[in-house]
Amino acid sequence: MRTLKLVALAVSISAAAAAQAADSYTLKVAHFLPSTSNAQVNIIEPWCEQLRQESNDRIKCQLYPSMQLGGTPAKLPDMVRNGVADIVWTAPAYSAGKFPRVEALELPFMLPYGGKAGNELIWSFYEQYAKDDFKGYKMLSLFGDGGMDLHVRGKPVKTLADLSGLKLRASSRTAAKTLEALGATPVSMPPAQMTEAISKGVVDGALASWEVVPATKLNEVTQYHSVAPEGQHAIGYTVLTMLMNQKKFDSMPKDLQEIIDRNSGKALSERFATAWDKAMDDARKATPAEGMIAIDATNYKAMQDAAAGVADAWAKEISEKGIDGKALVEGARNLSSSTR
Repeated sequence: MRTLKLVALAVSISAAAAAQAADSYTLKVAHFLPSTSNAQVNIIEPWCEQLRQESNDRIKCQLYPSMQLGGTPAKLPDMVRNGVADIVWTAPAYSAGKFPRVEALELPFMLPYGGKAGNELIWSFYEQYAKDDFKGYKMLSLFGDGGMDLHVRGKPVKTLADLSGLKLRASSRTAAKTLEALGATPVSMPPAQMTEAISKGVVDGALASWEVVPATKLNEVTQYHSVAPEGQHAIGYTVLTMLMNQKKFDSMPKDLQEIIDRNSGKALSERFATAWDKAMDDARKATPAEGMIAIDATNYKAMQDAAAGVADAWAKEISEKGIDGKALVEGARNLSSSTR
């Protein structure tokens, strides 16, 4: 009899373990930066660990940095939609034309500097204007890079005239149009390529967030870094997102869905904001004072005036595709004006 009880207990434990295994999910998470990046180390990894703890090991992540699942950064949205990855972290602008509404947030001088300040507006804009961009995806987070500045080798940029003739890396087509309006020549390339391009003289510098400066060693190939007047909005912005395969999410039990939802959306955007602000602040503090080039209010206003037509041209272009571009620009401006 005792033997039969032990066998029954073993069978029960085995069945429970099998049920637990069947109810467990390992999520493939892909992105375009190295495993040492701020995004992976300080946000994605801790986020995955929190999911694991709250789910009692039923949710785990397998990370694939540096495009280890193949493809290019522009293909990440397709990879998650098609199930090659379960979750991706990417920039919508890298997939030109796929997410048109959020491009309004990347227009010149639209958003304030800083992860926290920018992310609150980005999430509000998403909820009010841009949900249609992400139909078919499970939205986990939408946030920004904290605002981009000019990082240049060879000469400081203090005025609009200083930009004339410079070849500068642009992260997106909106950033490229902004640089063109300012008199520079944009050269599009991902973050991983810009340091080598600058060191070889292919470009003179980059329009980039301070957050990427240490990770890409941009500080080793540029000597001058622009500083906007206090309280002014950033020259440019890159919107970033974490997207999940909707079918994968739908296949998970309700309690696991609730864990993901509780740790995503605005909560995950706030995680990114905290890490981004610290990384940007650390990068600035590590830069020699003589390399920090202050642009005064008059010259900054001249840059804003020169780039003013970019928003109007964008609104007209997107309206031709059946989307009210003017309403999107006005909506973004109304949100951003609250921070001035």
